[in-house]
Amino acid sequence: MEKGISFLAQKRTICLEGNLINLSTPVVMGIANVTPDSFYAPSRLSGSDAILARTEEIISQGGAIIDIGGYSSRPNAPEVPVKEEIRRVCDAVCLVKKKFPLLPVSVDTFRSDVVSAVVRNCGAIIVNDISAGEMDEKMFKTVAQLKVPYIAMHMKGTPTDMQQNPSYHDIRNEIFLYFSKKLQQLRLLGVEEVIIDPGFGFGKTVDHNYQILSMLDDFKIFGLPILVGFSRKSMIYRYLGVDSEESLNGTSVLNTVALLRGASILRVHDVKPAVEAISLVEKVNSSNIA
Repeated sequence: MEKGISFLAQKRTICLEGNLINLSTPVVMGIANVTPDSFYAPSRLSGSDAILARTEEIISQGGAIIDIGGYSSRPNAPEVPVKEEIRRVCDAVCLVKKKFPLLPVSVDTFRSDVVSAVVRNCGAIIVNDISAGEMDEKMFKTVAQLKVPYIAMHMKGTPTDMQQNPSYHDIRNEIFLYFSKKLQQLRLLGVEEVIIDPGFGFGKTVDHNYQILSMLDDFKIFGLPILVGFSRKSMIYRYLGVDSEESLNGTSVLNTVALLRGASILRVHDVKPAVEAISLVEKVNSSNIA
């Protein structure tokens, strides 16, 4: 970072339904996709039993949050009608919240109508928006009215075109300007519970992704929790010459790097290895010799 830029103290809690999620030690967000076409096939869930089994697995392995998605954001994924996304997500969220009322639930959606329907039918959630309001102009006002935590992710383009030769003149400045504008808009609306996500794999080449990871510390300038999500993504398996099934080790390595550079939340398919990475990094951080 340039000299003269001061960092805000990084926010260490998120408030959901009056309860604080403590991020002073990083936490794991387990992925649960109620879609038939998510890029990582084992993450696809169908039916109540599968959803509850996945939730129990996330909890038993040490996950702190479940992230439920009803619309695949992989490039060229087919469009899902709003009513169908609402049905998928509401069914899953209500099921999870009824069986596990203390587990924080995040919903992966860019549609404000989905957010409103889930909160109305199931209760408060964290909103995980891959477009940070770009794909639905009502999103920020909806989040403000419902007073729910919000994850703002950086994406250049849309899921349809984001990987068609993405380019940046100055990747750091472009992404920082993007977040500065988004955060100002959210604050003017009174949205205080915000998490930022650099958006690994969304409108970035493999090299762009690693450039962002190398400067992850710099995102602390915003004073907000940082979420990272590169679980089994192409930035790992393409670079290593493997497939998504063989990319768990690479995911664990990048999660560890992210933790050492200030990540607060790891969004993953494989919860136990991520929890172990946090435990080991915390041990290293607490073992300094004076």
